[in-house]
Amino acid sequence: MRVKGSSASRNKLKKLYSITKGFWGRKKNVYRRAREAYLHALTSAFSGRKLKKRDFRKLWIMRINAAARANGIAYSALINGLKKAEININRKMLADLAVNDMPAFSKLVEKAQSALKS
Repeated sequence: MRVKGSSASRNKLKKLYSITKGFWGRKKNVYRRAREAYLHALTSAFSGRKLKKRDFRKLWIMRINAAARANGIAYSALINGLKKAEININRKMLADLAVNDMPAFSKLVEKAQSALKS
């Protein structure tokens, strides 16, 4: 007896092509190339999830540094002053304050500067 399995094969192809939709060139519509691109994309997605954490930390530090310099202090001095003042606030929250609530950020800068002087 011969089993063709065309519906299963077609469903398998349709699933892969829907995943690779938007890929460039033959990677979206030729099975072998699409499969290779899909497997490569999975490995990139894994490493991308790790890189995302680093990228966001860099972004927060850049935002904090820009706001700190606008208040007359460098990023490293601000972090050092906050530690000496025993103010435990993470960089994500500091960056959010720097962007959305500048008066509160300025108060934290003042406290950090006073902790550095004493």
